[in-house]
Amino acid sequence: MSVVIPVYNPGKYIDPCIDSLLAQTLPAADFEVLFVDDGSTDDSPARLDKLAAEHPHFRVIHIPNSGWPGKPRNIGVAEAKGEYVQFVDQDDHMASDALRRLYEMGHRNGSDIVIGKVASNFRGVPHGVFKKNREKCDLSNAPLYDSLTPHKMFRTEFLRENGIAYPEGKRRLEDQLYMMQAYFPAKVVSILGTYTCYYYSKRDDGQNAGSAKIVPAGYYGNLREVLKVVVDNTEPGEFRDRLLRRFYRVEMLGRLSEPSVVNYTPEFLDEMCDAIRPLAEEFMHDGVHDGLGSLVRLRSTLLRADDRQGLVKIAHFAKSVKGAARLEDFDWQPDGSAALTVTGRLVHGEDKEPLRLVRRDKRYFLHPDITEGLLPDGELLDVTDDMDSFKGEFSLRNRETAVEWPCVAEFTTKIEALGDDAYEVVLHGVGQVTSEAVKGRGRVSRGFWDVWVPLRGLGLVRKARLGADRAASVDTKCLPALLGSPARPVIPYFTDPHGNLTLDVAGRAKKMATYLADRPARRMPGSRPELRLDVFTGTKSGSQAVELVLTPADGNARTAPSTLRPDQGRAHLGVPARVPDLPAGPAQLSVRLDGPKGPVLPLCEVPVAQGGRIRLDESGLDMVDPLLVRMVTVKRRRATLRRVLRSAGGPLVRRLPSSARKKVRRLAARL
Repeated sequence: MSVVIPVYNPGKYIDPCIDSLLAQTLPAADFEVLFVDDGSTDDSPARLDKLAAEHPHFRVIHIPNSGWPGKPRNIGVAEAKGEYVQFVDQDDHMASDALRRLYEMGHRNGSDIVIGKVASNFRGVPHGVFKKNREKCDLSNAPLYDSLTPHKMFRTEFLRENGIAYPEGKRRLEDQLYMMQAYFPAKVVSILGTYTCYYYSKRDDGQNAGSAKIVPAGYYGNLREVLKVVVDNTEPGEFRDRLLRRFYRVEMLGRLSEPSVVNYTPEFLDEMCDAIRPLAEEFMHDGVHDGLGSLVRLRSTLLRADDRQGLVKIAHFAKSVKGAARLEDFDWQPDGSAALTVTGRLVHGEDKEPLRLVRRDKRYFLHPDITEGLLPDGELLDVTDDMDSFKGEFSLRNRETAVEWPCVAEFTTKIEALGDDAYEVVLHGVGQVTSEAVKGRGRVSRGFWDVWVPLRGLGLVRKARLGADRAASVDTKCLPALLGSPARPVIPYFTDPHGNLTLDVAGRAKKMATYLADRPARRMPGSRPELRLDVFTGTKSGSQAVELVLTPADGNARTAPSTLRPDQGRAHLGVPARVPDLPAGPAQLSVRLDGPKGPVLPLCEVPVAQGGRIRLDESGLDMVDPLLVRMVTVKRRRATLRRVLRSAGGPLVRRLPSSARKKVRRLAARL
């Protein structure tokens, strides 16, 4: 494999890129890194030469400045020795196992292109492309057109045989031209959606590629080339319309939408419209227009009518549209996921008014107050056919790395009356968010994971945070949890001051002790002294070592090792029967749940008898519910019986005929 990186005066911003390539799990003998230095004037050429001298699989190619990354990429492909080429930008970086996973997926499928999941802390990411792994797909059956950046893996001979190359020199939308030229001849495209391979990182100097202001005439002249590729490779019909609609919606109408258009000067708005309208007239016929979401279709109507102020007016309205989500319930599940019940809707304006509809002859229309002055008198915007487009989702997003994972969710749509002949669409959803491994991905990394609820409708997508509006019962249900094996703390909490739901996974900053301070421990009966803490555990939770702290009247604290172990949905804390050097008398029993430097959680005061014997039964703590005690007892007896059967009966059972072994196992299962 060959990794191709165009380089021009990167300074410190190339450091994460270099570090990530040195950290790849793919053996160095199996890939090369080609830095194509485009006439840098800083110290990068000397630094890269030194790096290449130290690492034989790194190479540096120096060329005179071309002013744009197209030529360096073309030279990199021409010089590449690998079966595949992976493009990387100098200020981005890759996950450590990315090259190995991408190559293995491409090699087993004979892929022409392999797309790895991306994350970004400053630019949009087409999350729909990465919802799942796709071993083999193409432009006709996957939303590849939503991913038009070049930071992918390409089969080297595929690029060469099809003459796919970057236009050289300074221009815009060269990535889109390159990708559309590549997607059409690609017979096999693979998508690795279950591992985040590529990270776009925002530079603190604001100099990320693509940040420069566009010149409309040149920008849309370049877009014409992309649209021409689509038309030249398709027949008239739904497929062509779908592809063209993507460019109409994003590159054309998207530039005449919020938030950009509301900040344009009148002169720049005229430049934009003058450049866009000829393309719309040439390429975006009724089949493209009719397939747009309602509000986007209204923008198209205004553009066709050359109503420039109307475009600004609808952009101001759409900018005020937000997603609103109410958290109705939170409930930990045995598998370690949290089941969330949500009500969602689209609202607008400072007062967050419902997005109102009216009904006429069993058809639904956007309320005339919204479209007043934008359509001919008496005409309404029919949204009936878009009612099925209202959808909701759940996602977990890492606040620091920007990695985002979709979550299982199911939403139903209900049209509810508001009075005065007005209606709104309300989404009722149930979903599961989890930090633990699920099909297609492993456990999430340590960090803050924010819960988001993307809401879709009428051609708009609005992401809402969840938790500020919540039912009163939710707070008591948001127990800290000990999940997985090895066990990790997972603490659901509501941010201050906004009150949004976040999971702190593996002790990023929140402390278990803090969130248990107002949740009493309860005593388990029996000969084995232990406490039941209000810490949720699932069926796959492991145990965790903790430290008990006993402080007698002399203030000289003693410590003793202990364990938190899962038992019927909660963590049980073992308490030793005696601590030899503990003096007789009352002692404060506490525990450190957050590591040796974590805070102490006071539990109760216990009497200590001679010889350091701890009388937990005289601590005054409430006992757990008797029914729960019986359930725990039965579970323990069954576990003990299973262990005995395995150790004593296992060797005998294995000697029996197959049919007899099955009968014995069925009997053991009933026992």
